Amino acid sequence: MEVTLLYWHWLVFGMLLMAAEMFIPSFTIFWFGLGAMVVAGLLGVNPDIALSWQLFCWAVASSVFALLWFKLLRPKMTDRTKAGIAREAIAGESGQVIKAPTEHSRGIVRFTTPVLGDDEWEFICNAEVIMGDRVFIKELSGNTLLVEKR
Repeated sequence: MEVTLLYWHWLVFGMLLMAAEMFIPSFTIFWFGLGAMVVAGLLGVNPDIALSWQLFCWAVASSVFALLWFKLLRPKMTDRTKAGIAREAIAGESGQVIKAPTEHSRGIVRFTTPVLGDDEWEFICNAEVIMGDRVFIKELSGNTLLVEKR
């Protein structure tokens, strides 16, 4: 007995796997569903593909999609800001002065990784600082950082 899968079998299988992702939120099953959609597309173009090649294409496509997700896309989506963390946790972060303070205005410091959701902050420092100096956060006072030059 020979089993023949048509394109719509793979299409339904792919949709079921993608729908299962709503109930099992691992964001892994989705890629197997997308792989099934690829096989459905291949069968739409060439309906004479053997079952063994269909399964092989499904496994390869699913693996490639999952690998691309976990190695390339997901790491870029991580939140690298310090938003939502305790104010005490930002103490010690270092930034570079991009505008030196004057007697009439505060200085501005820029951080490579955003601190509490922003990468540029006004600051107050007890020591004399010039543009380009590296300063470290002591504490946060309202919307102004209190920094020190080490």
